[in-house]
Amino acid sequence: TPKMLTRKIKLWDINAHITCRLCNGYLIDATTVTECLHTFCRSCLVKYLEENNTCPTCRIVIHQSHPLQYIGHDRTMQDIVYKLVPGLQEAEMKKQREFYHKLGMEVPGDIKGEMCSAKQHLDSHRNGETKTDENSNKETSEEKQEEDNDYHRSDEQVSICLECNSSKLRGLKRKWIRCSAQATVLHLKKFIAKKLNLSSFNELDILCNEEILGKDHTLKFVVVTRWRFKKAPLLLHYRPKMDLL
Repeated sequence: TPKMLTRKIKLWDINAHITCRLCNGYLIDATTVTECLHTFCRSCLVKYLEENNTCPTCRIVIHQSHPLQYIGHDRTMQDIVYKLVPGLQEAEMKKQREFYHKLGMEVPGDIKGEMCSAKQHLDSHRNGETKTDENSNKETSEEKQEEDNDYHRSDEQVSICLECNSSKLRGLKRKWIRCSAQATVLHLKKFIAKKLNLSSFNELDILCNEEILGKDHTLKFVVVTRWRFKKAPLLLHYRPKMDLL
């Protein structure tokens, strides 16, 4: 029976799998080293790799000179952590909101949206409100229809300036773009290759502050690690790929 198949596990028993080895806290913005698949908080790992090029857990060399290019956001792991640890996601969103308010900056759309959603969910439970399946399905259908009719993205956006720093490639007619913060460097490579009629996006390198960016880096990660406290737009350069010996 289903009851017999259910087994309760204490959070303590799995803490080792959902905590960061660097800060010993629960994973926040979980980021995984692609070489060995060990996971840490993004801020902890980025700070650590400023002075080191090895994995904090197994000490394997990530990359001799550019270890930050070989780490990636682990959305699945972060979702698991938020589901397992009660109140963690709400507490983290509150901290982020307070951080942006302290700096006098507008709260990014994704954080603000999640905060509103979480608040509505809590308020409905506190007021003892319950919805029938029929009403719930009706509201979901209406929300989906509204989303389908709205062609504007509601997630966090990044303004970018794409400059060419090579005489072998031409510049873009429209070098100013605005796109999702979750877009990756690979998306930009494909975009540039399409605009320049290149045979392959693999022929390109994209740089920020004269440093080659890894293809799996999200634009949000680039802003946080390479463009922090600088004014928009994010300035990126592209050039033909250079094979390093």
